[in-house]
Amino acid sequence: MNDRLKDALRRAASFCAYQERTQQEVRERLAEWDVYGDDADLIIVELIEQNYLNEERFAKTFAGSKFRVKSWGKHKIRQHLKQRGITGHNLETAMKEIEPDDYRQRLTELLEKKKRTLPQESPLALKQKLARYAISKGFEPELVYELVNERIANSD
Repeated sequence: MNDRLKDALRRAASFCAYQERTQQEVRERLAEWDVYGDDADLIIVELIEQNYLNEERFAKTFAGSKFRVKSWGKHKIRQHLKQRGITGHNLETAMKEIEPDDYRQRLTELLEKKKRTLPQESPLALKQKLARYAISKGFEPELVYELVNERIANSD
């Protein structure tokens, strides 16, 4: 490995050490540094071998934090992971980071919190606004409607 590639490897390792990254993100950063093709592949392989780059670890961290911090639903998390080049086993492993009971509880809390911010109006309009909000956060429509109908709109 020549000095230019060693420097790129050092910079890429630093880039990955700062926060979890995907191969796609590293490849884009290497391209900014004019490192392409086989040279980029060589650096990525080295980063994986040194455990700076691990897409399963990235996916699990991403899914868990977006769910806990931003209250995103599984649809939105899955979509964003796919945009970052995460698919297959790593995607499914990441989705398993979200416990079903925690997921339902988070959605219930989200709906109840949103309901408090809405003006009193007809139950139908309230249900529609709550459902639209939760679906926009990436929660599954079936689960949203189930919770809106059984717990949220009928409780006062």
